[in-house]
Amino acid sequence: MALIIGLTGSIATGKSTVSLMFDDFNIPVIDADKISREVVNPGEIAYEQIIETFGSHILREDKTLNREKLGDIVFNEETKRKQLNEIVHPAVRKKMLDRRDGYVKAGATCVVLDIPLLFESKLTTLVEKTIVVYVDEQVQLERLMKRNNYSEHEAKQRIASQVPVKAKAAMADAVINNNQTKYESYEQLERLLASWNVI
Repeated sequence: MALIIGLTGSIATGKSTVSLMFDDFNIPVIDADKISREVVNPGEIAYEQIIETFGSHILREDKTLNREKLGDIVFNEETKRKQLNEIVHPAVRKKMLDRRDGYVKAGATCVVLDIPLLFESKLTTLVEKTIVVYVDEQVQLERLMKRNNYSEHEAKQRIASQVPVKAKAAMADAVINNNQTKYESYEQLERLLASWNVI
């Protein structure tokens, strides 16, 4: 049986950096963020539901979603964020599971589900082990401000919309401390995968 790992973190903790490292171990990664962009493309069911719920003013001229416009709406209003999640999450979940099953059928011994909201969306039942990519709160704030050109207020607002990374770390089977260099994070991941007998 394949080991299914759930990889998560919080905004600007470096989860994407760690996610790319699995490639070195020939372990496929299914990225929920990428899939969430796919399911809102024109022609997809979730796309139609979003327009029905939020109106056509959230579209660009080419009829694709204006993610920034939609983001501004949902980050400032809890009920709107819930509505969006209720549309997107089931569509993402279905696509992720189809891909996971495809890899397992093809003989993969380990598959990673990279899910930013693994704990928030109560998706831990989809995986057997969980890894949280962790950084200290101050590091997280500085990285987010630098990466997205956010003011401190904007960065704190986005961090506050997620479960604190400390709380996620406490819930995880394993933690990758990403405060230091990429190489140190890579070594932690390698030791962890070896301890789980997947490399």
